[in-house]
Amino acid sequence: MSGVSLAMSRPPASMGEQKVPSAGTKSKRQSEEAGLGSMMGSLRMIELQLVAFILVFSASGLVPVLDLAFPVLASSYILALSRFAFPSNSSSSGPSGSGTEIFKGSRMFRMYVVLGTTTGLFLPLAYVLGGFARGDEHAVRSATPHLFLLAFQILTENIISGLSLFSPPVRAMVPVIYTVRRIFVDIDWINDVWLNKTLPINANFQDLAWDWFGKFLAVANLAYFSINLFTFLIPCFLPRAFERYFQDKGEIFSKSAEDKRSVVLNKSQLPEKKTD
Repeated sequence: MSGVSLAMSRPPASMGEQKVPSAGTKSKRQSEEAGLGSMMGSLRMIELQLVAFILVFSASGLVPVLDLAFPVLASSYILALSRFAFPSNSSSSGPSGSGTEIFKGSRMFRMYVVLGTTTGLFLPLAYVLGGFARGDEHAVRSATPHLFLLAFQILTENIISGLSLFSPPVRAMVPVIYTVRRIFVDIDWINDVWLNKTLPINANFQDLAWDWFGKFLAVANLAYFSINLFTFLIPCFLPRAFERYFQDKGEIFSKSAEDKRSVVLNKSQLPEKKTD
C-alpha cells in the first residue's frame, strides 16, 4: 500500500559503499531487520486476505461504475508503459533483485507505513463492517469505493513486485496513479459524511460517536494520502525509481560498448597473427 510492496526492501550496497561491520553490529542489525521483515511480511499477508474480502463485497453494487473501470484502465496504462516507455532492463531481473528494491525504508518509515495501513485499510474496513451491522447504508456506500481502489492497489503492487517484466518506474507509477484517484474518492467521502448525512435532533450518544468517527476517518484518509503523494511518492519514491532505472540502463550500455570494443580488437588482431 502506498508503495509498501515496492519500497520496503533494502537495496544492496554498491561496491563503493560496502563496509565490513563488526560482529556485534552485524548481529544486531540482522536481528532488527529480521524482526521488521517478519512484521511487514505478516502485514502484507493480512492485507492480501483483506483484499479478497473487500473485492467480494465490493461486487455487490456498492462501487460506482467509474471506480470499477479504473483498475482496468490503470492496468492497461501500466502494461503500455512497461512495453513502450520503460521496458525492463536485463539487469532488473538479475539475482540481486534490484528491480524490486527502490527505496530504503528506515524504522520510522516502516512505522509510517503501518500508520497508513491502519488509517487507510483497517479502520475503513471496520467502519464499513460496522455500517453493515448498524444498517447504515450511507456509511457503507461512502467508504466502499476507497477500500475497493486500495484493494486493487495492494493486489497490483504485490503482483508486479515479483515480476521482472516491470521496471522500477512502472512499479513506482502504481501507487502514484491509485493515490491520485483515491484522493478524489476521499473528497467525495468527506462530502458524503460531512454535508449529505444528517442525524435526528434526538440522536443518542452512540449514533453521535459513530457519525463523528466516520467524519474524522474520511478526513484522516484524505490528509494521509495527500501527504504521502506530495511529500513521499512524487519527490522521493518516483525520482529514486527513475534513478535506479537509468543507472541500470547506463551500466548495460557501458557493458555492451565494452563488449563491442573487445570484439573489434580481437578481429583486428587476427590478420596480424596470420601474417606472422
